[in-house]
Amino acid sequence: MDFISFVNELKGQLKALPGEAAHNELMPLNRQFTSEALKKKPNFRRSAVAIILYQEHAIIKSILIQRPSYDGIHGGQVSFPGGKMDESDSSLEFTARREAFEEIDLPSSLGIFIGKLSEIYIPPSNFLVEPNLFYVDSLPELTPDEREVESIIHFAINDLLNPDNLKTEDMQFEGGFTRKNVPYYAIQGYKVWGATGMILAELKHILVKIIR
Repeated sequence: MDFISFVNELKGQLKALPGEAAHNELMPLNRQFTSEALKKKPNFRRSAVAIILYQEHAIIKSILIQRPSYDGIHGGQVSFPGGKMDESDSSLEFTARREAFEEIDLPSSLGIFIGKLSEIYIPPSNFLVEPNLFYVDSLPELTPDEREVESIIHFAINDLLNPDNLKTEDMQFEGGFTRKNVPYYAIQGYKVWGATGMILAELKHILVKIIR
């Protein structure tokens, strides 16, 4: 299947999203579904991430970033480019484009909008995240923002379809807290879990219907 045919099929699949049924595959134990969490947290903050798709040597790829290690909620984690919606942003799609430009230097006008995945609520930061999908015909050279991005991670989306890349592990957090059997995707030597893993899980459920 050529890239544009793939994008068109993807657009069709976005009309009926698997949502929380897909998120469940990467949800840590005792984490609430977004629909349940929002009943208790009506005053959430809006944010958006950019899922950027491109083709390289006939392989469809996407981009993740690793945050620098710092003393905070998301320090050192792997995520999509993205962040909070500013008051001046016209839409969450605009937020995703702006953040991709600020964090990895992808020109805001370059990404061609495909559609959106299901929103995900992140309890520690009180953000409701909207994943926006874009594709680019030709990916320019990207430059990570020194303050916000430790590294840019390119990966083949077919990696999500490999069951060997879905793993679980006990993870330790600040204060000596251990979370048991946390599911994650092993991607390019990184552990992708939490909200980003849940977004990838929904994308995977859609890819299964397209890539045969």
